[in-house]
Amino acid sequence: MYQVGHYGGALLTYAPLGTAVALGGYGEIAIVGGLACVALSTLPDTDHRLPLIEHRGPTHTLPFALLVGAGLAALTAVLVDASSAFADVSFVAFAFLVGLLSIGSHLLADALTPMGIQPFWPLSRRRYSLDLTTAANPIANYGLFGLGIGAVLMGTAIVVVLG
Repeated sequence: MYQVGHYGGALLTYAPLGTAVALGGYGEIAIVGGLACVALSTLPDTDHRLPLIEHRGPTHTLPFALLVGAGLAALTAVLVDASSAFADVSFVAFAFLVGLLSIGSHLLADALTPMGIQPFWPLSRRRYSLDLTTAANPIANYGLFGLGIGAVLMGTAIVVVLG
């Protein structure tokens, strides 16, 4: 998938978590989490600019998703003021989930393409692909973006009605 498709995938996978966080009374945190999820959603494609790293190699794996989640959680634990109401375990866990979802959404979107992904590398080189569309297909990319926007709008409507 291309950038816009990955943004849509990130919104689609984050929407349930963001909705739950907003319903819990933390609307601003839900928005920041969504922005972070979208911002990190194309991180795996930095492999295009890294020497000796093949595209859809190590940066397109579940271990990388866990690493990004752990990194975002650690950064959050360090940057958030210890006296803040949000400096508890649940906030750090939320940051971990945001990192995990952002990379996980990228993996899911790339698994739609014929090239697929090797999510369990280095334990397995097995490639997974649904072979539904090419990465360059604008209809698939904008369709995924539209689904993501729709999921966020639905979550927002739920928060407005129930919140």
